[in-house]
Amino acid sequence: MFITFEGPEGCGKSTHAKRLKAHLEGKGERVLLTCEPGGTQAGKEIRELLLKPESVLDETTEVYLFAADRSEHVSKVIRPALAEGKTVVCDRFLDSTLAYQVGGRGLPEDLVRYLNMISSKGLIPDLTFLLDVTPETGLRRAAEKGGADRFEREALEFHRRVREYYRRLARDNQARIAVIDTEDKTIEAVQDLIREKLSEKFGD
Repeated sequence: MFITFEGPEGCGKSTHAKRLKAHLEGKGERVLLTCEPGGTQAGKEIRELLLKPESVLDETTEVYLFAADRSEHVSKVIRPALAEGKTVVCDRFLDSTLAYQVGGRGLPEDLVRYLNMISSKGLIPDLTFLLDVTPETGLRRAAEKGGADRFEREALEFHRRVREYYRRLARDNQARIAVIDTEDKTIEAVQDLIREKLSEKFGD
């Protein structure tokens, strides 16, 4: 299985990706937990450039960097793990690029979808969890961790556009994307919903 976690800033993706990995391993599965950007050595350097607040990047440069990160990631990490029979759990993938670069930045959708297709080598997740939260709540949660990155420092309206694009993606891909509201739920309640959706999709 190839499972991805998506959502706006502060939605809890990283927390729930780690918890799902532990849950699946407890059932005897071999699981690789990875992330974008930063899932390879080259990706770590790209991630630093993309996220550090002092980076000043043109919008097109930014999307090309995300594509470069994904190309390395799919070729060197994700596909090899899937070929070995592992379940791959990834913190962000294709949908993030669409939500942030089309929804947030306003880049042409056909350009971003083309770059997604090339960089992913056509790989599509079997299941995507979209952890939904309002920008106000998500940014407050992110701020509590300190050290806001380049995207977390964007204006509130940027984050509203990102969220709305995510919700549009979910409406258009209901068979793949499971939306889970994290606005006022505990971590345990959200994780329970994730496991329920997983069981509905793949069985026990």
